[in-house]
Amino acid sequence: MPCWRLGTGLRNAGCRPGQPVPDDRQHDRAGAPAGGERKRGAKDQALGRSRGGLTTKVHMLADALGRPLRFIITPGQTGDITQAPALLQGQSGEAVLADKAYDSNALRATIADMGATIVIPSNRSRKVAIPHDATAYKQRNRIERCFGRLKHFRRFATRYDRRTIHFAGFVHLAATMIWLR
Repeated sequence: MPCWRLGTGLRNAGCRPGQPVPDDRQHDRAGAPAGGERKRGAKDQALGRSRGGLTTKVHMLADALGRPLRFIITPGQTGDITQAPALLQGQSGEAVLADKAYDSNALRATIADMGATIVIPSNRSRKVAIPHDATAYKQRNRIERCFGRLKHFRRFATRYDRRTIHFAGFVHLAATMIWLR
């Protein structure tokens, strides 16, 4: 039904809106419903703040051929060195190659207890630099190539899954696909 009042050039000027406005106060009590529902949050999502915003880190152990062996998924602000002992637990090998983020005396002792050669460049903050085998360190690109192969899976690269358990399941599926090639 048209409304012919002052301001006819304006749409529905001075008329009631065509759609009814819902009343947000449909319940006679204030507050959230007490139906026993737990509040959902970032507890099971492994999302954390880093320089790029909300991110997730995938810590990975790969073999000499660049195939994934173990994964740990953490929020983005978690340091790399904190997950290294868990990744190396129960493993054996001739050498452990890692970047500067894994340079710590405790991790070096863990690797030495395994009987493996330590190929980790010294961190800039270390007062006395510990030498490493630069020729062997060139093989560290294999884990970077492994991450590159994992990022071919769009679901891994953009992290479509909200919950960590679902994302971890897909990471294991993608790793299986890499092993089957």
